[in-house]
Amino acid sequence: MKEVTAVTTDSFKEAVLQETKPVLVDFWAEWCGPCRRMSPIVDEIAEETEAIKVCKVNVDENPQLAGLYHIQSVPTLMVFRNGQPTVSKAGLRSKQSILQMIGINS
Repeated sequence: MKEVTAVTTDSFKEAVLQETKPVLVDFWAEWCGPCRRMSPIVDEIAEETEAIKVCKVNVDENPQLAGLYHIQSVPTLMVFRNGQPTVSKAGLRSKQSILQMIGINS
């Protein structure tokens, strides 16, 4: 079973920016209802999809990252390719919508 990587400001560069395959980053917060509903969907994508790495960033614990990537609301999903954010979508998303965002057709 593939794990979702919890990422902090200190580990972001190595975990996301230096990763060779695409990375889906879930910016979330503990108090956020839509984040809690989307979390199992993101976990499922991590388990099923070998082509990407999946990470989660708690914006309350890592406000520097939230500021750096202009996270205005949670949940926000971002796809990074070669260390660069290529897609960013805020709000609750379906599994199909997330896979399309990554560029994977299920």
